[in-house]
Parts: sequence; structure tokens; C-alpha cells
Amino acid sequence: MTITRPSIDRRTLMTAGGVVLAAGFPGGASAASGKHFITANNSPYDTLDPHVVFDIGRIATRLNMYDCLVRWVDNPPKLQLWLAEKIDISPDGSTYTVTLKPNATFHDGSPVTADDVVYSIERILALKKGAYAMFNGIVAPDSTKAIDARTVRFTLSKPYAVFASTLSELWIINSKLARQHEKAGDWSADWLARNEAGSGGFKLRRYDPAIGFIADRFEPHFAGFGKSNITSMEFRVVLETASRALGLRKGEFNTTDGYLPQDQIISLRRSDDVQILEQESLRTMYFIFHNQRAPLNDVNLRKALCYAFDYDGFINNILSGSVARNTGIIPGTLWGAPKDLNGYTYDLDKAKQHLAMVKQPMRPLEIGVLAGFDQSESAAQLLAAGAAKIGIEIKLNSEPWPIISGKFTDPERSHDLVPLWRSAYIADPHNWTGLIYNSHNIGAGNASFYKNDRFDELTDKALELTELEARRPLYEEASRILVDDAAGLFIYNTKWFGPFTKNVHDVRFCPIGDAQDIRWMSMT
Repeated sequence: MTITRPSIDRRTLMTAGGVVLAAGFPGGASAASGKHFITANNSPYDTLDPHVVFDIGRIATRLNMYDCLVRWVDNPPKLQLWLAEKIDISPDGSTYTVTLKPNATFHDGSPVTADDVVYSIERILALKKGAYAMFNGIVAPDSTKAIDARTVRFTLSKPYAVFASTLSELWIINSKLARQHEKAGDWSADWLARNEAGSGGFKLRRYDPAIGFIADRFEPHFAGFGKSNITSMEFRVVLETASRALGLRKGEFNTTDGYLPQDQIISLRRSDDVQILEQESLRTMYFIFHNQRAPLNDVNLRKALCYAFDYDGFINNILSGSVARNTGIIPGTLWGAPKDLNGYTYDLDKAKQHLAMVKQPMRPLEIGVLAGFDQSESAAQLLAAGAAKIGIEIKLNSEPWPIISGKFTDPERSHDLVPLWRSAYIADPHNWTGLIYNSHNIGAGNASFYKNDRFDELTDKALELTELEARRPLYEEASRILVDDAAGLFIYNTKWFGPFTKNVHDVRFCPIGDAQDIRWMSMT
């Protein structure tokens, strides 16, 4: 059975048996071979550790070299059992008993066992990085037990409606291999940053953080590969947008990110060798505001900035109308997003009115701009221009994504503002609300350092309920609170424009991962 509901009933979840789901290194195979797939990525792969990073820009290492108990596939996203053969949920929702498939092995040939699952969740809880926010306060250390080699039991600290969904971010590590490389209780963090210990469809061949990585197909993978003939893949770091687009035209790459500027998409459509695949996505663009640092801790300054951004100019002129205005943080196409949420408009008079109510001394603000992401820079420049018209000085500081995101847990080092995207990690409003704005997650997902007691109450309560219709009004109210508080500057929900060379077939897009799982694809 395929898991399709964002809220899970108290029942046993089971798959249909026997179904098969269907950077310039020297010496690498060429894209023309038909079996070596090359992606040009706009984010550096500074680490391979699946429990340290939690973003879409670097998800390729996790999707391709590691496995989880469940996995999101297709569009709209559907949750399927993956390493798990079945999941039994207790009537009160407090325990999840997972039975593992019998034929899954790690890349060194050893079986994937319940001990590896326990080690992996304990490692996330200990490191307090990556997907930690998904499990923090829900799974206590030492509460997960291996019942036998193929059975693991999670005992939750409190009801958690999306727990089955969050298991898609519990990447399972070969515990025996990892323990061999531990140093002074570091959970093998140093070794796993440069090596992999997974069971995924591809096995690491070579890695250089400045260049990217190459991996070869792991033929014994339990899910098989269907008709795919891709036997090796390469993800290269190419920060310059023009270089990624040019390399695609020349056949040096088979794909790049699906969120290129529209002028590049229009140009690529004219190429005889490139195809553009379009899909509705779940990816909202917004500005993070540092809600606890003066003067941004004044709601009137945050509102002034929201009124100083030219939304229509950005969407219609810079992005050629390729995205839809999204007045809140939850994608407007997803349940839980209020249909009557008006949000902010470009209104300099209102911006000046709110700025006049700011009581704290003003200082120049700093925007952290994502290097290699043209839209991030364009949005930052547009906001700086609007702010200048009402007397606010904003400076731009361009840094790579790993540097900017590495500051999100530190209120002293984090930027005042950051224009970025909230991608889907689970297809549930919690992904866009509680995970990134509940004060419980400050330092572990809440990079805005935002706190609102009513918002916390609503998003906590929504996780105790299992029925979608009971949860919906809670998220709608929570979304309105974020807008009223100007907790962030919310801009749009995006559409994915996937550029591929025309010899690539069978691309299986999912908003959770943005088609970076290579196992489905084939080439001619």
C-alpha cells in the first residue's frame, strides 16, 4: 500500500509485495556515453554527512547514496514505504513499530538492521544538526529500541501527526562502519563529512568539496532500477548561472537546477538539444527576518520592509510572470493556506507610516545573499532599493549557501535578512510553519528567531490531531499570525522548470527532492 495521506490513521501501513519502484573530475566518463549522468549544481557539497545538512541544494548526496524508512515520490508527493516493509502504529499514536525489508544491504554488503536505525536516530539527536528539528522533543534519546534484527520501535514523547512523514529524513547509516571511524565521541562526524556509509542506489567513487562527487550504481539495491541504464552519475559544483546554462547547451551537463532565471529558460527552449520539463512545485520564496535583533525586533520596521518590496515588479518583470504571488509562507496550493490571506503590497506610504512608529535607533541592515542564486540577489537589490526610498540603508553580503545556512543557529552571527526558498521536506503545512517558526525550534530550524505564544500553541496542537480537517483551521490561523507579525517577507510559490538534455528520459519529478533522485532516469 502506498502512503498518501499527510495525516496517518491508527492502522498498519504495508507495501504491496514485490513491487519495483519504478564537477569535472579527471578521468570521468563523458555525458555522451549514455550511461554517465552529469548535474551542474549551484550549491557546494561541503559535506557528505546526511545528518548534518537539511536542504534541497545538497539533497542529491542523501537521495542517491542513502536510504530512509519511507520516501516521497511523484507529484503531488506520495509517501511510500522504502526500507520499511510495514509500520504498525499503536492506537494512541505513541509507538511506531517498523519492520525492515529483508533484502536491503549497505554498500559494503552488510544487511541494514534495526541497530542501524537506532544508531541513526540517536546520532541525529546527539549532533543536533540537519533534520534534528523534525525529531527534537518528539523522540527522546535512548527511547528507540531494536526489538530484533528487523524490527525497531519508536516511542514518542507526545503525539506527532506527521511522524511517519518525518521518517523520510531519517537517513540510515551503516552503524558498524561508522563506529570504526569515531574519534573522541564525535559520532564519526569527521569521517562521514568526506565518506559515505549508506545503502542507496549509488555508491561513492570520488568526492572533492570544491568540485562535487561521482558515484556508481549499486547493483544489489533492494528496489532495483527498472529500465534505467544510468550506471554512474556526477554532481559538479558550478556556481555561475550562465556557466550552468551554457554547459547544458553544449552537452557538458545533462541537467541543472530547475529554478533558473526566466531569461535562461527562454533561451534554453530555443536549443535543439535541451528540453524544459514543467511541474507545479511546493517551494515558497521569502525573506528571513532576524526577529530578535534590534531594530528588526520592532514589528513596525518589519512591516515597513514588507511594504517596501515591489512584489509585482519582481514577479512580472524580473521573473516574467513565471511564479504565483504567495502572500503567506504555506504554498497557496496546499491545504492549510488561508484562501483569503491578502498579505502585503508595494506601498511606500504605508511603509513610511510604519517606519515612523519605530522607536529604536536605526542602523544599516545587512542582507545575506546566496551566491550562485540570481533570484536571491535580485530580490535583495529590489528590497534595498525600496528601503532606500523610505530612508533605510541596506547592505548586501554575498556568501555561499553553506556559509549562510551555517549561521542560522547562531543569533549573533546570523544575517539580518536572507532571501531564500522554503522547499518541501514533508508534504504537510508543518513543513512551512512549526518547523521554521515555532520557538521550540530556535537554533534547530527556526532561523528567524521568532517567538509568538499563540503561534506556538496552534502549531503544537496541530501535531496532536490526526484528521486533516481538524488541523486545517489551526494552520490557517497560524499563517495569519505570521503575516500580522511580519515574521518574514513572503513573496511567491514557484514552478519547477527542469532543463535536461533531450537524451534524458523518464524523469520522475517530486517537489521533495526536485528530481535529483537519479535512479528513475534513463538515457539514449
